[in-house]
Amino acid sequence: MTIKKVRNLMIGAAFAVMFSGQAVIAGGHEAQLEEFAKTTVAEWIKNPAIIKAIMAQNTKNAALSEAEIIVLDKKWRAETKASSKPMIDGVLANDVSKALGGYKGASSGMVTEIFVMDNKGLNVGQSDVTSDYWQGDEGKWKKTYLKGPDAIFVDEVEKDESTQTLQSQLSMSIKDPATGKVIGAITVGVNVDAL
Repeated sequence: MTIKKVRNLMIGAAFAVMFSGQAVIAGGHEAQLEEFAKTTVAEWIKNPAIIKAIMAQNTKNAALSEAEIIVLDKKWRAETKASSKPMIDGVLANDVSKALGGYKGASSGMVTEIFVMDNKGLNVGQSDVTSDYWQGDEGKWKKTYLKGPDAIFVDEVEKDESTQTLQSQLSMSIKDPATGKVIGAITVGVNVDAL
């Protein structure tokens, strides 16, 4: 058995232990997801490829204005409905997206999506196509990146119409391990029906 298979089995077992036998009641999912953030997601965001990619994108996009960000977001949104998706395909093909796809795949269906954002709230990588490119105007970024290096935000449970499951998103800040400075954020969609 390869190291990757052993790692995936261990992640799957951790999910099973963490969420087995626990019922989700109104608002009861927050503690479970916060614990998941502090353990599993905290390990994911230490991945050097993720840190390096966020820092590179922060440098590349340092001079972007909000108007330019809105143009990029509109382009992304248009591509979600188009047959040609060069911007989306470029992000999905990067190393961060591949790593996030691996984390999602190892979750045995518990995780529905993962995406990483830079210091402006722009997608750096993602396991699946998001409906928009700019998250900087949403709680998942505002309640993490803007709050500091240890911020965790668990959103409300909502029904996903495409899968007919109850889902919640947990988000947390990502920091530079060398300086402790916040450089981005991560959002993880969780199938609450599986809790």
